[in-house]
Amino acid sequence: MTYRTPRRLLVTLAALAAAVVALGAPGPGSPDTAAAQPPPYQDPGLPVDERVEDLLGRMTLAEKIGQMTLVDRSALDSPSDLATHRIGGVLSGGGSAPTPNTAESWADMYDAFQDAALSTPLAIPVLYGVDAVHGHNNVRGATIFPHNIGLGAAGDPTLVERIGRATAEEMAGTGVDWNFAPCLCVARDDRWGRTYESFGETPELPTAMATLVTGLQGESLGDPASVLATAKHYVGDGGTAGGDDQGDTRIDEAELRAVHLPPYREAIARGVGSVMVSYSSWNGEKLHGHDYLVNELLKGELGFEGFVVSDWAGVDQLDGREGFTGAEISDAVNAGVDMVMVPHDHVRFVELLRAEVEAGRVTTARVDDANRRILARKFELGLFERPHTDRSLTATVGSAEHRELAREAVAASQVLLKNDGGTLPLAGDARILVAGKNADDIGHQSGGWTISWQGGSGETTPGTTILEGIRARAGDASQVVYDREGEGVDGSYDVAVAVVGETPYAEGAGDRPDGLGLDEEDRATLANLRASGVPLVVVLVSGRPLDVADEIDGWDALLAAWLPGTEGAGVADVLYGDRAPTGTLPVTWMADVGQQPINEGDGQQPLFPYGFGLTY
Repeated sequence: MTYRTPRRLLVTLAALAAAVVALGAPGPGSPDTAAAQPPPYQDPGLPVDERVEDLLGRMTLAEKIGQMTLVDRSALDSPSDLATHRIGGVLSGGGSAPTPNTAESWADMYDAFQDAALSTPLAIPVLYGVDAVHGHNNVRGATIFPHNIGLGAAGDPTLVERIGRATAEEMAGTGVDWNFAPCLCVARDDRWGRTYESFGETPELPTAMATLVTGLQGESLGDPASVLATAKHYVGDGGTAGGDDQGDTRIDEAELRAVHLPPYREAIARGVGSVMVSYSSWNGEKLHGHDYLVNELLKGELGFEGFVVSDWAGVDQLDGREGFTGAEISDAVNAGVDMVMVPHDHVRFVELLRAEVEAGRVTTARVDDANRRILARKFELGLFERPHTDRSLTATVGSAEHRELAREAVAASQVLLKNDGGTLPLAGDARILVAGKNADDIGHQSGGWTISWQGGSGETTPGTTILEGIRARAGDASQVVYDREGEGVDGSYDVAVAVVGETPYAEGAGDRPDGLGLDEEDRATLANLRASGVPLVVVLVSGRPLDVADEIDGWDALLAAWLPGTEGAGVADVLYGDRAPTGTLPVTWMADVGQQPINEGDGQQPLFPYGFGLTY
């Protein structure tokens, strides 16, 4: 359809143009007209702080509040909701994935969300966050690396940095630009269900492994394969009394600073872009509302210049009652939280925060400070210039190169704890009975935070099970027989290998205050194998040390495999001696669960001390 401009309007426009020319200013159609120039914030040649200030000066209060809002994708009726509420961040909680769950679907979803954000007047792109805590673990087919406790056992900061780089590439290949990792907690009680997310029980190990920040963020955040890293969970979450998830860390400030703070100091030195506040409390005061620890210590003393993000609905816990309140929001924001994760209640959050600002309980200066921190990271990531998925990186998801790196990490993470009579390494021609519920289960060996939040059993994602790795390495695969319960073993076998331990769990569900022993199925399997008299190798798949002191005398060898991820062949590499075991314990191994918490230097006598590890 063609529209005609009325003659009277044409005359008026002509007169205005003549007046402009007479004044010596550029007229309509001139390449120098202001209308033809992009605003300064869209100029990548300007310094980031200038771009931020220009954009901030153009934003309404509604747009600023939107930037402080982080919502789960499942809470959005459609991508257009982002434009309606000017949302600044979207996330996928554990298991929140597109259908089908493929790298290509993730990229399509991400681009649709960015298109919605770019449709707003200021075209501010969104950040998209995930918990890619051991590889891009929400995406089926991605490379799943060992959980942090295994990488702590490997003790190789360069390896961890390489894993961060590979993870960033796979994330960027799906568009996702923000990782809620690394977890820099110092786990002090193995009953805690998040122990496997810690690199180790001493501050030195998580501090050394903060190289993951550099791997994720690259030499420059603006590089195509770089993503924003998050140091979490600030601070002291690994020291809660009784290992209670989201519990209370009852220690003095000197211990907090000596044990739990050093990894964050290192992450900040490495330029980490965001910090996530812990659900837990310090001496009864919730971290989400802790002005001293967030504003004064983190942002003031440590000089953190990135932005602080809350944990999943963490602000809603401040008053101990369900449902956000204006007071909770103002307490958290005034304490230093810049972006609030309100996974399913973003509309109410926006309304409440606006009311708090209009009432003066949250100042506009505080809102502007939060926006400066968030917007600076978006500019540094290059999102304004490259808001969509770099499809050239999509093929890196689950690539052979990344899986080989994961296999290397699995082998490096193995800790040999017992090896009587040189039972290991296995001979290439040995006849082997493999048993145990964790021998042939990708889901079990990957643990929690794999495809879904709590993880699962079975073929949750493509990979190589420990059994498959053994069969592939054996000189003759027919020499390897599998029986889950360990039945049928007799003197015709040279050795039995039992792959036992924990099944997947994540935070909360993983807390084990009442014991850390093997389950009944494992005990029955081991009893069957011991009764045969065949030499017994136990491979323990677990997210922490287990209480095995009353069992270990009946085992000839014990290998701690932790939670190796999708590349089970790395376990077979060590069992057969293709790689000698080099891992050492990143945590003290209890002689009895009654010793918990047990840590290096506390005077208790463990089954195996921190740093222990045999080789051959």
